[in-house]
Amino acid sequence: MNLEMQQFKAEFFKALAHPLRIRILELLAEGDKSVNEIQSLVGSEGSAVSQQLTVLRTKNIVTGTKEGTRVIYSLRDPMIIELLKVAKQIFNNHLVDTITILDKMKDSNAE
Repeated sequence: MNLEMQQFKAEFFKALAHPLRIRILELLAEGDKSVNEIQSLVGSEGSAVSQQLTVLRTKNIVTGTKEGTRVIYSLRDPMIIELLKVAKQIFNNHLVDTITILDKMKDSNAE
């Protein structure tokens, strides 16, 4: 794989590396939303949401479309939804592995 692709991937994942940005993407996976809607749903102050949207916009992960005085945000690429699903599955796989290890430890301590 070429260096440019590796750099792109590193920068892309860096842009996703914040819990509020992930939450915003999960909300946008459900449909386009205004800043006010996002703020209300995440229960966070406006400046925090705006900062995270700026990062996502700068990295071309979300787009903003002006509608009157509002800006409506949407996912730039619907494959983000699949990426979030895959990340959740990886988390679940790790969780299952951890539970299995803990069960084995519990069984060996009971003996």
